[in-house]
Amino acid sequence: MISYAPFWKTLKEKGESTYTLINKYGISSATINRMKKGDGISTMKINDFCEILDCRVEDVIEYVKTK
Repeated sequence: MISYAPFWKTLKEKGESTYTLINKYGISSATINRMKKGDGISTMKINDFCEILDCRVEDVIEYVKTK
């Protein structure tokens, strides 16, 4: 299962918020909501987050093995 836990930590460390992602960078609120629910997002959005937050993919998502 893909987890977005690293994303929320990175977002805080970089001093950004979901508000700034939506209003300053044009990320849709639907994308943020999908991430909050643990639903999938596109690799293009992961790329966008990496550019915005100046981070690596593993700072946005991680794989967590499920039973």
